[in-house]
Amino acid sequence: MALIDQATKRLAESQLSQTERVPLIGDLLGLQLAYNPGAVLSLGSESTWALTVLGLLATVALVVAALRTRSLGWATVIGIIGGGAVGNLLDRLFHAPAFGRGEVTDFIAYGSLFIGNIADVALAIGVGLGLLGLLRSSPNARPHRTEKTGDT
Repeated sequence: MALIDQATKRLAESQLSQTERVPLIGDLLGLQLAYNPGAVLSLGSESTWALTVLGLLATVALVVAALRTRSLGWATVIGIIGGGAVGNLLDRLFHAPAFGRGEVTDFIAYGSLFIGNIADVALAIGVGLGLLGLLRSSPNARPHRTEKTGDT
């Protein structure tokens, strides 16, 4: 996932503009190059180094979780989230303006809401699948069985 993310970001940098949007589905979805020093919706843009540290810690935690899981489903969820986290972490580590303070390359424009990338899509899918997995495994999510007592 991280390799696909990095490849699409380099392609976006070579083919897209920061000033012009290429419409894919009218105004709803398009392609436009952007650089984000912050997290989602540019939150924390003044603390890029802190986001890098959080990304490193999250990646380590995901590796530990992946090594401990015995479930193929959870391993898949962890892998998808990990791939997204590593994709954006690589930008933070090695992209301009400086090591550990790099801006994340974005290029998928969601209307006028925000611009993201493949790593962001992977993170959203992974978190969504994880939440579904938690709901499915919750005892409250299972239907209750009633025993027949013979009284009808």
